[in-house]
Amino acid sequence: MLWPMKVIVTCGPSYEPIDQARRITNFSTGRLGTALSNAFAARGWEVTCLRGEQATCVDPLRVRRVIPFSTNDDLAAKLASLASEGGWHAVFHAAALCDYRVAGVTNEAGEVLASPKLSSRAGRLNLQLVPAAKVLPRLREWYPAARLVGWKYELAGTRAEAFAKAWAQLAEAHVDACVLNGAAYGSGFACCTPASVQSCADADGLAAWLGRWLEATAQAKS
Repeated sequence: MLWPMKVIVTCGPSYEPIDQARRITNFSTGRLGTALSNAFAARGWEVTCLRGEQATCVDPLRVRRVIPFSTNDDLAAKLASLASEGGWHAVFHAAALCDYRVAGVTNEAGEVLASPKLSSRAGRLNLQLVPAAKVLPRLREWYPAARLVGWKYELAGTRAEAFAKAWAQLAEAHVDACVLNGAAYGSGFACCTPASVQSCADADGLAAWLGRWLEATAQAKS
């Protein structure tokens, strides 16, 4: 038997600094990842939750270990470090990470500004945004034997387009499953694997399906 499962759940938002006083982030609360972490712990699993420092969900985390993270790079470093422990059965990457980071700030004259705290008297400022580091595509390198689950939260486009992005994530990031949700998909969640799509009405249903799926796939692998 392989139980208890030893898993990682990432949840909540990352942020990227503008200066030492301000940052850009997103609207993620960390609620879904918290619910999944607690549901997995209730199954008797050994759960480590990497939780964004800016997560606003106040629900308690009843897991073995909680590790805060800040930026995309900080999360990547902590995931790489945890990988060295070995014995991981799965990583559920539900965190909502920044797509962009601030490469520089200029004023209206095009002058580059550099200060621990940019002055609000400087007038209109322009932020140069460049793509932030992606974490999901690196997980297979760090956790070659684990089941990897990614997320696609899609707000725009059609349902078919949302599913197309989920299939692309499966292929491009080399994950074993992709959880799709958001307005483009509709209510609830779709758990997409190369062999099937499972609809889940809510977070409880999602946690239950993911739990059964991991236990079944781990047992088959053994």
